[in-house]
Amino acid sequence: MLRIVNRVLLAVVGLVLLVVGGSVLAVGLGVNPPSWWIHDSRHDVLLDDAERTRWEDHGWWWPTVLAVLAVLVLLTLWWLTANLRRHRLTEVLVDTGDGEGALLRGRALENVLANEATQLDGVSHAHVQLTGKRTAPETRVRLLLEPHVDPGAALSHLTAGALTHARTSAGLESLPTEVRMRAVKHKAERVS
Repeated sequence: MLRIVNRVLLAVVGLVLLVVGGSVLAVGLGVNPPSWWIHDSRHDVLLDDAERTRWEDHGWWWPTVLAVLAVLVLLTLWWLTANLRRHRLTEVLVDTGDGEGALLRGRALENVLANEATQLDGVSHAHVQLTGKRTAPETRVRLLLEPHVDPGAALSHLTAGALTHARTSAGLESLPTEVRMRAVKHKAERVS
């Protein structure tokens, strides 16, 4: 949802800026604008004194301007917080089999997965993040591997071990996982 809002918002703002900027540039280069356009010629200012003070005597002008600005500020704050919010899953719904459900903290499952992945041979560090919905979680696993480890073997051990244990213990039908692996880079040291 947020991705769609971002794309539509960026497209609308970009289109408005392109049309207004292009038309101002065209008028500045000497193209005759239509009669309804805000600029008459290349020497016209954006807002002259008459245009700036036209509505000041009306009682509705300043409350309307302030209300529009307040709505714009609130929409901007909502958009900013929605984009900065972490997309980490906080809890997982575990089916207990009796028609009820239990909630498992997402951090607890992440920590268990990371600890079990770190115990694999040749895994220097593991970082796990839960995403998705609480009824259908997904995981992102980043592994830091020692240089001697075969990535295929590390992936199969992770899949058969830590991920299978997490899936069965949480009672999930599936646990889609994205795994990223990097090799540890050791600094060269002088040996004497």
